[in-house]
Amino acid sequence: MSAEEEISGPVCQFLQAGSVFALLERQSGHYAENDLLVLTKGTAELWSSPRRRWSYAEMLEAIRTLSDRYAAAGLGAGDRVALLLENRPDHFAHWLALNRLGASAVPVNPSASAAELTYLLEHSEAKLLVRLDAHADLADPVAAELGLPAIGPEGQIPRIGETSAPAAPELSRECALIYTSGTTGKPKGCILSNRYFLNWATWYDAQGGFISLRKGRERLLTPLPTFHVNAMGHSFMGMLSCGGAQIIMDRFHPRSWWADAAETGATCFHYLGVMPAILLELPEGPEDQAHGMRFGLGGGVHPDHHERFEARFGVPILEGWAMTETGGAGTFCAASEQRHTGTRAIGRPDRPGPPLEARLIEEDGSEVEPGAPGELVLRAAGDDPRVGFFSGYLKNAEETEKVWQGGWLRTGDVMRASADGTLHFVERRKNIIRRSGENIAASEVEGVVLSVPGVSGAAVISSPDPLREEEVLAVIVPEGDRSADALAEAVFAACAERLSYFKVPGYIVFRDSLPTTSTQKVQKHVLRSIAAAPMDEARAFDLRARKQALRTDAQ
Repeated sequence: MSAEEEISGPVCQFLQAGSVFALLERQSGHYAENDLLVLTKGTAELWSSPRRRWSYAEMLEAIRTLSDRYAAAGLGAGDRVALLLENRPDHFAHWLALNRLGASAVPVNPSASAAELTYLLEHSEAKLLVRLDAHADLADPVAAELGLPAIGPEGQIPRIGETSAPAAPELSRECALIYTSGTTGKPKGCILSNRYFLNWATWYDAQGGFISLRKGRERLLTPLPTFHVNAMGHSFMGMLSCGGAQIIMDRFHPRSWWADAAETGATCFHYLGVMPAILLELPEGPEDQAHGMRFGLGGGVHPDHHERFEARFGVPILEGWAMTETGGAGTFCAASEQRHTGTRAIGRPDRPGPPLEARLIEEDGSEVEPGAPGELVLRAAGDDPRVGFFSGYLKNAEETEKVWQGGWLRTGDVMRASADGTLHFVERRKNIIRRSGENIAASEVEGVVLSVPGVSGAAVISSPDPLREEEVLAVIVPEGDRSADALAEAVFAACAERLSYFKVPGYIVFRDSLPTTSTQKVQKHVLRSIAAAPMDEARAFDLRARKQALRTDAQ
């Protein structure tokens, strides 16, 4: 069934395009001379970019040309190409060039270790790696070992198959494969369709209140990475829906944030909770309100910071919630006047956008009493509860069915509902650590820690962090007579070598034993007292400064 036969009605105007490329093509007819992508001055200088703005028409022409090169090399529908292009305009050009052919992009975290990159390239079965020259020393040997071609963003694409042609837009076709940490160790590849991305255009266009996008006038500033769905999906599709521009930063620069906003004409921004916390620590100055920001949209702002931020900087920050698995089909945002500021409110299930049903349940699946906390479970309204959500985990049907139980998506996040139906975030039930917007599977870190000689037991949990929301804490049981200092050093080194820097433990605590159940399962909830103040323990190591140094080295 074609996209046109399947959908109709005003809420589906973006779905009718059938693919992300087709929507860009359509919007270019309305907003040809509008900026689509913009670099801040500092970012352009860092990247030695000769230009800072790309219009809709310019991007469309560049994407068509690049897509023709991919087609001539034999890449087409069903193929995947890994993109290690940071936040650069090249990322969007290659993604949409592939999308035009029915092929899929696999974004790569620039902080990935050689082992992590090997896993991603093997598991995704990518046909090609497109990477920046700055990543060639790490990426090219990995690709060569796998027999995979690796080229720069302007490089000659090697012939991979017979010449292909643009594919007809299809909502259900894979558009991107994005890896996200799960509770079972290795990252899972979330298959994301054209419908998944177009749903974010639908969601953003439907919002009222503090958002209410203005056609052809919005300019969204985001420092968030394109290997996650926020910058690649939520913000980009939101701007595409209204003829707006995405303003690109290489990363968050707090000292120039408001100057960058003013200089680029930004009207809105996306944030993580760490950003308001950092901005509030800076000295006050006239630039605090010398900007044209209408709203900020994100999640994780500390309740104590919410009203302070809005009063000082004169812009509402709208708390929201989503998962890689939900996309725009399950996105929430407290965007109305009744926002319940400072209470971790994320909005109501009956929000505008793709129709959604939500419940709060006990661990046994029964609904909670009114006002009591419970796990949030979601589904699309209508005959197909999964429509618009992720299409499943690649090569992992068991985990796909596990997250969908009884026709509901189990989010693993605990919420409570206030009397007016607004949902408030309470805690994360899943074995996931949330650090500066990155989801970290505790079991993945545990696997590395347990491989270090001298470690007989380990539990990795989150420790509250006022700046980054949570930090990685490894509680370790040593064996033998190896000193704590030497073992802590060995654990840190092993994690730094095999994991992205943000997954490395920021704290290490040694204990003589771990609390376990009768079946020898670690009782992590018993360790929460350690997590509250890890440095109060007799054998504790604060490695956060060294961990940050790893990030600097990676850059």
